Amino acid sequence: MDIEVFLGRAAQIEADAIVITLFEGNKSSVKHISDIDNILDNTIQRLIEKGEVKGKLNEITMIHSLGRLAAPHVVLLGLGKEPELSSEKVRGAMAEACRFLRQKGCAVIATTSMGKAVAGLDINTFAEAVVEGALLGLYLFRTHITRAAEYGEVKKLIMITNSESELVALEEGSTRGSIMAEATSRARNMVNEPANYMTPAIMAQVAGGLGAGVEVNVFEEEKIKKLGMGGLMGVARGSREKPRFIVLNYTGKSGNEIDVALVGKGITFDSGGISIKPSDKMSEMKGDMAGGAAVIAAMDAIARLRPAINVLAAIPATENLPDGNAIKPGDVITAMGGKTIEIISTDAEGRLILADALNYVREAGAKRIIDVATLTGACHIALGDVCSGAFGNNQVLIDNVIASGKDAGELIWQMPMYEQYKEQNKSDVADIKNSGGRYGGAITAAQFLAEFVGEIPWVHLDIAGTFLSDKEKGYLTKGATGVPVRTLINLVLHLAK
Repeated sequence: MDIEVFLGRAAQIEADAIVITLFEGNKSSVKHISDIDNILDNTIQRLIEKGEVKGKLNEITMIHSLGRLAAPHVVLLGLGKEPELSSEKVRGAMAEACRFLRQKGCAVIATTSMGKAVAGLDINTFAEAVVEGALLGLYLFRTHITRAAEYGEVKKLIMITNSESELVALEEGSTRGSIMAEATSRARNMVNEPANYMTPAIMAQVAGGLGAGVEVNVFEEEKIKKLGMGGLMGVARGSREKPRFIVLNYTGKSGNEIDVALVGKGITFDSGGISIKPSDKMSEMKGDMAGGAAVIAAMDAIARLRPAINVLAAIPATENLPDGNAIKPGDVITAMGGKTIEIISTDAEGRLILADALNYVREAGAKRIIDVATLTGACHIALGDVCSGAFGNNQVLIDNVIASGKDAGELIWQMPMYEQYKEQNKSDVADIKNSGGRYGGAITAAQFLAEFVGEIPWVHLDIAGTFLSDKEKGYLTKGATGVPVRTLINLVLHLAK
């Protein structure tokens, strides 16, 4: 979908519909589109005064202009109470309005800027939220569907302002919103792909197709073995697909210093291995590479936004399948760096490949590390699908990650990392075992990862409950959510400052 910023009167814009945002209980909030309402014989004001339009959050009312405007339809979109407005509510409301208008056959949608500031949101932030909401709310994954879509596509969104002084801010906000949404959609596409269309090799190809500004290196089996990545090689033994270790570099300032490393789990299909999962919903395990997809997509957006910071990314990619050659419960493997691991469950495979990746970025000299993984069902049980779990060893970095998520509308909750949980990971035959048992499973998994980080400031995001949505709501569509792409981008932009 194209995004355009237009300087002029909303009444003159040629579009299929104009979206006008209103606040709940504020009868004067229609002032910013008084020229349109005058042409419509004050229809909007009368609807508000009669209580037929209340401005409640996500309330949608369509008015037919009957030829009095260039646009045949005007849609009144409620943003809720003005003091409670947030970027997240703007995103969600705009997504709902755009989906509504797609069903009405609208291909070009226009909306107004509402002035220099909207309930504490500057024009730049408001524009970014509008564009993100529209693009993410209209997202569809139809790659493998041959029948025609029920509705046509929305081809253009026009942001209207009658103030020349707002143009730059609207353009900047719209551009950033587009980059954020496009990156999120890239991750959604990767996660939504069937596992036979998103193998480790194809995942590496996607990374290799990123735009200018990202240096891509893909390590194949021989190099992975040479580096001593026993975790990645161990998990890959059960699959006929060869593993890949994907390394991405973004250099935004001079010097070789790695300011932050992003690590993403890339299990392109997880059957559980020898410790095989129940068949119910196993198809969702094509998305066990959502962490890796998020990191790849975020790196592309970071390169487009060009912050003054150096970022390294590492994505270990493989399938986890049962086979006569697969690792077995009771086996001992050696991760990169020499630490030995007793295999208790082959379904606790994500932490094995992340152990190698974390060790790789640590040895590369990363000053901070963020890893993202659909790591544990335990985190999904603890937090549901509302927020991701954050675990770490540095409170300042944890706070920055949570704040970056809040700005993106991707909620994150900090989980405990008490030393006592380490006891559950102790092994009698190796340095550590890969499962601490059922209780506190998300925490013991994070404690396992901590063993491969050392003292480097580190945060682990468990997105097992948030990487998928089972329904359409706000700017989320059914299927992959793209969490936490925008959190990672926000964090890197914040650290660059």
